Amino acid sequence: MISRLALLIVSAAFVAGSAATGFAQGHGPAAGSGGMSASTVGTGAGTVNPGSASGVVGSGGSAATGGTSASSLGLGAQSITPNQSSSALGTGGSAASANGGHVMSHSGVHGSPNAMTGQSMDQAHQQGGVWSKSHTVTHLHHGELSSRTKSMAHQPGGPPVKSMSGSSVDLGR
Repeated sequence: MISRLALLIVSAAFVAGSAATGFAQGHGPAAGSGGMSASTVGTGAGTVNPGSASGVVGSGGSAATGGTSASSLGLGAQSITPNQSSSALGTGGSAASANGGHVMSHSGVHGSPNAMTGQSMDQAHQQGGVWSKSHTVTHLHHGELSSRTKSMAHQPGGPPVKSMSGSSVDLGR
């Protein structure tokens, strides 16, 4: 049986490594047609044994164009036995804009040990309609775990590039 901590560490490393290497590709115009990019990644794992269950989910992504960038990440884990349960959830992100653009970054975690929700909303705007956004929501609810990320980048004259990924684990409790 894999320990809960080992499962959490492996999943976190996978999410971080996959995001850093561009594991998922966005949808939209080719990279040479405006310099926009958006990528996301999601992962999850669970183990269910008689009398106990544990799982982990995570997703993250980033978007960039025209001097703006935004990224967000969420990771959650839950362990359940007949007598107790424990949960851990972390989320965060960042946004940046060159040339005096507007930046917004908000993250938070709410709820109880059996029902937690974390959310990170990050975006950067510049005048003229150039923007990048990334939004991650992670839920841990009585053995149902999910995380989803949507990242988008936009320049005037066309549609935004988008990438969406998610993961879910049902511990069947």
